Amino acid sequence: MVQERPFRIERRLSAILAADVAGYSRLMHHDEEATHAKLRTLLADDVEPAITEHGGRIVKNTGDGLLAEFPSAVEAVRAALQFQTRIRELTNGDAENRRIAFRVGVNIGDVIVEPHDIFGDGVNIAARLESIAEPGGVCISSAAYDHVRGKVGVEFADLGEHNLKNIDRPVRVYAVVREGSSSPPAEYAKSSAHSPPRLSIVVLPFTNLSGGPEQDYFIDGVTESLISDLSRISGSFVIARSTAFTFKGKDVDVQKVGRELNVRYVLEGSVQRGGNRLRVNVQLIDVETASHLWAERFDKPIADLFDMQDEIVCRLANTLNAQLIEAEARRAARSLHPDAIDLSFQGNCCFNKGFTAEHMAQAREFYERALVLDPENTEALVGIAAVDAASAAFFIFSDREARFAAAEAALIKALSISPQHARAHMYLGAVQCSTKRAAQGIRECERALALDRNLADAHGIIGSAKVLIGRGTEAEGHIEEAFRLSPRDPIAFRWMFYAGLTKLILGADVEAVAWLRRCLEANRNYPIAHFQLAAALALLGSMEEARAAAKAGFELDPTFNIRRTRGRISDDPTFVAGSKRVREGMRLAGVPEG
Repeated sequence: MVQERPFRIERRLSAILAADVAGYSRLMHHDEEATHAKLRTLLADDVEPAITEHGGRIVKNTGDGLLAEFPSAVEAVRAALQFQTRIRELTNGDAENRRIAFRVGVNIGDVIVEPHDIFGDGVNIAARLESIAEPGGVCISSAAYDHVRGKVGVEFADLGEHNLKNIDRPVRVYAVVREGSSSPPAEYAKSSAHSPPRLSIVVLPFTNLSGGPEQDYFIDGVTESLISDLSRISGSFVIARSTAFTFKGKDVDVQKVGRELNVRYVLEGSVQRGGNRLRVNVQLIDVETASHLWAERFDKPIADLFDMQDEIVCRLANTLNAQLIEAEARRAARSLHPDAIDLSFQGNCCFNKGFTAEHMAQAREFYERALVLDPENTEALVGIAAVDAASAAFFIFSDREARFAAAEAALIKALSISPQHARAHMYLGAVQCSTKRAAQGIRECERALALDRNLADAHGIIGSAKVLIGRGTEAEGHIEEAFRLSPRDPIAFRWMFYAGLTKLILGADVEAVAWLRRCLEANRNYPIAHFQLAAALALLGSMEEARAAAKAGFELDPTFNIRRTRGRISDDPTFVAGSKRVREGMRLAGVPEG
């Protein structure tokens, strides 16, 4: 009997070059035949000869790119430089949105070799490096850089360590600085003419996990509605439906899709039907790092599919708005030279943390810096108005009238620049509600909702204003609508406060305590809520708890006093009487008069 020889895997140390076309899907969408023909010509006449000339072999073609192996990192980089230079020369006269440009990644690694392919981490790293290169650029690993430094006649920019998808350790990345570039290596990593817009996102068609084609219409409807609603986020850039749906039914690399479409974020999801319920799973992914920024599951009974679609889409849009702002603020904080938009995002992030003097001051500083750079930046104008309005409405500072006036002036200026800015209308309504113009303020918030039906906070403000016009029993319905639209909103603590204060003014002290406790569980950095809870507890006779609540408020705002709350914002008799008993409750809890 002949004993079989064990199968022997061939391995060798190689330089691996990965290349593909930037924005290939977009180019094919514009003109399939012309793009295909031009790419085939460039590959045959320029890319493949350069690889062969430098001792490399093409392992495989990938449709819009290729994978090649070299015995030398120096020769791999020289080949890349040669064909990248030639392609730039040949395509220089093409329109930018029709221009073919390759991204290239080069790495050295120990690979598994088969006749028509190579495998291993070394190959995967080269592919990931290619995906983070700029169009027309070359990125190499530190392993390759150690071999080519000083030998290929070009400079490299150190881009620092990157966490590459499916690679368990950070990889230090270097980028070739093009000849004639005015950017020194340290700055090259910070700038790119092709960098994606802020708040840019593609919503991939949701996957139908139920299998039945009869569910496709609902699933596609959720995707389309979400694309439409996300487009209403101020400053957002959302890839159109016609392009997004070209990925339907395909197994896609979200990082690659994001870079092809030049967006920062990808939203993907799935829908599954089981009996009389639907389950929707969604994930928000950062294209640069491939990390999941946020994931959520929605379980809903099937009643009216279209009403449920609207509810899911509204909740997703509100949650994503908050998540995208937070992600952009983190990105802006890493910038050495933030612009007005970067600073506005950082201001928004501070504003959402809680209504303390410290957070309001931090947010205001960011907005002021943004307005120095761009005096007509509407986001910064609306942001600084929101800070002033909140600081006055929630008694954070004593100069209430001046702050309301400043907020209104900033909002009027913002609306003169951008008349359809929904949040500007909403905050103008909030200012009017707090300055004895509640009916007018409610109408302004309703106008904001006409511009953006997902603006949950507008419902919260309307609810808070109803008690000012003698219709406080209606307030809770508006608060519940805000929660329906955005149940995990980072500012939902405000709506709980509005409900608690309304109950307190109406004399429903037990309900007031319940709402105010919920408010403080959501965000303890809210001094006025502690003081109002103290008032409600004192009116119920729970003096020890009332004093403890007041103490917690003083830890956040040591200078608070009852006099700050005396500004009359409504002549409604129920509101006036209720406000007096709230002040009496605070007095009983140990809050000083002034």
